[in-house]
Amino acid sequence: MTIKVLLADDQALLRSAFRVLVDSEPDMEVVGEAADGAEAVEIARDRGADVVLMDIRMPGTDGLTATRMISEDPRLGDVRVVMLTTFEVDEYVVESLRAGASGFLGKGAEPDELLAAIRIAAAGEALLSPAATKGLIARFLAQGGSDDGEGAYDATRLDALTVREREVLVQVAGGLSNDEIAARLEVSPLTVKTHVNRAMAKLGARDRAQLVVISYETGLVRPRG
Repeated sequence: MTIKVLLADDQALLRSAFRVLVDSEPDMEVVGEAADGAEAVEIARDRGADVVLMDIRMPGTDGLTATRMISEDPRLGDVRVVMLTTFEVDEYVVESLRAGASGFLGKGAEPDELLAAIRIAAAGEALLSPAATKGLIARFLAQGGSDDGEGAYDATRLDALTVREREVLVQVAGGLSNDEIAARLEVSPLTVKTHVNRAMAKLGARDRAQLVVISYETGLVRPRG
């Protein structure tokens, strides 16, 4: 099955480089290019993109706003957004995840990392690596929820989860795959997948990335350091 990729960046040269890379893969194709967020949303609606590589900072409608528009549009429920950032310490990364992005990647990433990111996002996984960056996200989430409560998530919503679902959620927040969680909890990967899907449904999470956000915002998982 071919993964349809949409490139959203105001730098034409960068889009061209990404297009050559993506189109060189037998399981991917670029279905459109956009120079700003509004154009990206329109193309996603018209051409049925699976994954959008979205620059955070663009003139006009920025990547954060566009990601929120995609996340809130029922017609685009299957579209996954990978945010592209020049600096991995970009504070907008957390807001991107809250807006519905499946993860993010530095623009300096190696070609293989970019292609892997597209496949991970298309499969519904959370792109939250390396580990140091996950720690950074946790710190920003903790800071964002400690002052005025903006973006904070109601911890009582976790009451809907079973004990096992909470255990699995903690492991998801740690960046573990279903196979890794299965090995740690001594259950089958299919059982883990079932728990993850049920947790997503109960918490209204779009994907695993939002499960990670919820885990930190509710205090189920505490940031390190």
